[in-house]
Amino acid sequence: MEESNNYGHQHPLLLILNQDQMIHNQSGATHCSRCGEEVSAPCFCCVEHCGFYLHKVCADAPLELNHPFHPHHPLVLLQKPPSFYTLCFCHVCDKTCTKFIYHCSCELVFHIKCALFTFNIAENNLKELDHVALQDEELEDYSKCFGCREPLAKYTHFSPDCGFNLHDKCAELPFKLNLECHREHPLVLQFYSKPLSCKICCQIRRQRGFVYGCSPCNFVVHIECASQSPLQVIKSTNHEHPFTLFNGHQHPLFLMLNQEQLMDNQRGVTDCWRCGEKVSAPCFCCAEHCGFYLHKVCAKAPLELNHPFHLNHPLLMENAPYSSGMYICNFCNKSGHKSVYRCSSCELDFHIKCALFTFNIAENNLKELQHVALQHPLTPTEKGDEKLKDVSKCFGCREPLANYTHFSPCRGFNLHEKCTEIPFKLNHVCHRKHPLVLQFNSERLSCKICCQVTRRRGFVYGCSPCKFVVHIECASQSPLQVIKSTNHEHPFTLSLRQVPLTCDGCGTEGNHVAYTCGTCNITIHKNCISLPRIIKSKWHDHRLLHTYFHHIEDFRVLNCLRCHDEVNTEHGSYYCSKCNGIFHVKCVMKDKDSYEIVENEDEIEMPIESSIIIIESNDAGEATKINHFKQMHNLMLGPFVGGYENSCDGCMLPISDPFYYCSECAFFLHKACAELPKMKNVWYHDCKEPLALISDKAFQCGRCYCISNAFAYECCRCEEKICLRCVIALTPGARSCLKHEHPLFYYTKHNGKCNACGETTEAAFCCKDCNFVLDLDCFSLPITARHKCDEHLLSLTDHDDNSYSEHHHCDICEKHRDPNRWFYNCATCDTSAHVYCVLGEYPFIKLRSIQEGNDHPHPLTFVKKKYYYPDCDKCGKPCEGVALECSKSECKYIVHWDCVEDTYLRGC
Repeated sequence: MEESNNYGHQHPLLLILNQDQMIHNQSGATHCSRCGEEVSAPCFCCVEHCGFYLHKVCADAPLELNHPFHPHHPLVLLQKPPSFYTLCFCHVCDKTCTKFIYHCSCELVFHIKCALFTFNIAENNLKELDHVALQDEELEDYSKCFGCREPLAKYTHFSPDCGFNLHDKCAELPFKLNLECHREHPLVLQFYSKPLSCKICCQIRRQRGFVYGCSPCNFVVHIECASQSPLQVIKSTNHEHPFTLFNGHQHPLFLMLNQEQLMDNQRGVTDCWRCGEKVSAPCFCCAEHCGFYLHKVCAKAPLELNHPFHLNHPLLMENAPYSSGMYICNFCNKSGHKSVYRCSSCELDFHIKCALFTFNIAENNLKELQHVALQHPLTPTEKGDEKLKDVSKCFGCREPLANYTHFSPCRGFNLHEKCTEIPFKLNHVCHRKHPLVLQFNSERLSCKICCQVTRRRGFVYGCSPCKFVVHIECASQSPLQVIKSTNHEHPFTLSLRQVPLTCDGCGTEGNHVAYTCGTCNITIHKNCISLPRIIKSKWHDHRLLHTYFHHIEDFRVLNCLRCHDEVNTEHGSYYCSKCNGIFHVKCVMKDKDSYEIVENEDEIEMPIESSIIIIESNDAGEATKINHFKQMHNLMLGPFVGGYENSCDGCMLPISDPFYYCSECAFFLHKACAELPKMKNVWYHDCKEPLALISDKAFQCGRCYCISNAFAYECCRCEEKICLRCVIALTPGARSCLKHEHPLFYYTKHNGKCNACGETTEAAFCCKDCNFVLDLDCFSLPITARHKCDEHLLSLTDHDDNSYSEHHHCDICEKHRDPNRWFYNCATCDTSAHVYCVLGEYPFIKLRSIQEGNDHPHPLTFVKKKYYYPDCDKCGKPCEGVALECSKSECKYIVHWDCVEDTYLRGC
């Protein structure tokens, strides 16, 4: 007899190990103070014989039990049920609880012995159940197993005194289960704590017991339902065909073997529940006529398909996997909205029939394709065409279907008959390490022979571990293949040995199969054999000639005019002999719409029509007197005696050397603006036609969106207009900025902050030597500007040396000014102002210029009143900003430009 702690009792307790001691120590009370059942040895007894007894198992019960069948919350041992229970029932044995219980906030209640009994089952401690005898007697049908809910009488079972009944086989149920109807998470064996309906049989079970469930998804299946086959066939005594229970449908189905049966049973809905296509016999139909139909092939389709053409991952059948409910099949390229075979790792989606069709081809089950009629290329189609169009390509070799006899199933999956017999594995000389396997093109890898990026759809031969892919047609090429080139005098021979190379055609490196010219020692990619010799690009004004190497007499570094990186002249490039412009092959041919091939090389290139006629030149050959087609008077080369306070009539930026001027009127043009051609290609405009030079028309620039009435280039097709500032700034090549010592280059993709305004930009002028960045607007800012706040010219300044914060304000708007951002400053008067305060809303509108009125009988002049502000004839408010004023002094008509801007820009 052993003395122990009192477990909450005021007297010490003794451990009684045998029944004789138990009888000797009993004092009338023979029930356990925790579970309420009759005690038996071993147990604890009060030394004072006050009637306090504890089963040993009850005494050892933990105060908190982490039960595997209820993993989300611990079960807490309570002295009695909570007060809100009128009657408290154990969720295991369904009997009332009055004493100590295990309780969870999920409103689960268990007797101590029931909780510990199920805990031992969950932990597979079956040795703890040795004291519970297995029984094999006949019981009534209403006595059900706590696990599978089948009668206990069917199998050997446990039946403890507490009323918890369990088949011997159910004590060995797997704790976790991966089920096809819920692939997101494994299902866990657990107590039936929520009255959820089973996702297979759709029944809500009232009795307590075990279920397989996923708590986060509120997903539950009964144990007996979880063990069913996805396609369970049950023979009927009153029907000639077997009934079928389909996983996911609550009613039995029956098989229809002919079309007459189907027509008799159709009730309006005739689409297959899985593939979404119209059903035809043989198919399964719901016995309750609820509109549920299944093609026989769809019903038999496995939930997991190990496809030979996609070896790395299985294809899992899912409902439409996207929020839109639609997907695009990677076989036939058509949409679907029903079940799909999907590989989420490779993002491949396939219709059921497309997946099974290719599976049969891969397994060489051609007998399964007998229902798909072979079509001869010369057989007329339904529309009467004698031959298929070339756009119809074979899914395998990508050659036109019209070349060979072919399959064309209803899904649009087209395949030559010969392509069903291509070998599944191939040993190829360009990849000796591993065999190449016929597979779906799940990754857009470039073919190692032709170097073309493969399409998403189609077959390829590939080695997945090595990321090696070749097209079917390339894999079948002869090792001695010879190709004539239109760009080279000698033919090229295929060299299948895979070696590192730098292509002499495009200058890019790679580890590809190559073609060689032994005479000239040139090694190139297959697709570079067909590089055009001469092209006309939107990135350049002259024709570009392809060269395999370029001789440079000096030691200059030539940079690509598009990407601004160095061009290796020992390899292929496109070069302009007229202005020494050079491009990487990949850069100039990156956009197919940005260039055109010059087919006739002997055709004389049309000269670029100049905007000027040279009248006089100096000894250095520089034009000193010209005639510009947009100005009636001749122009003289500066300097101009009147000073440099005027703006260029072409770009509206302040005049700086060198420039041309008119001695008869106030007309000025920068030399660079005057020499621009009448017609010009620009790389950032979508239309193929060149743009024409225009003037004296109000417009909004399509690049910087500024309003101007100076010179511009206009597209004759879409009528988009680009101002001269943007045309000059965005011309490929190095640009200079007066505020920076190094040349700047324009990058179409640059994510950074502009040094002038501090705004984030996605395209910018950048310096290669330092971190200097300017966006397009700041690059074209006037270096000097006038404003009525100061009598002197204000200069654009990029830094503020004044250390006093009170001086960091704008003298126009009197608001704070960031000293690290560009601003306009007068060094004489110490005037400082924001850029936008000085320039105003319309800095590039030429004042005193004539604008023909749309709704006024007289010509109008752009004006900006400084002291007297007459009222606008449109809105009645004072005309403080830019306005249009009638050129006739006797007419007092004046309107804000803002009031008529839309009308003029629409009409321009």
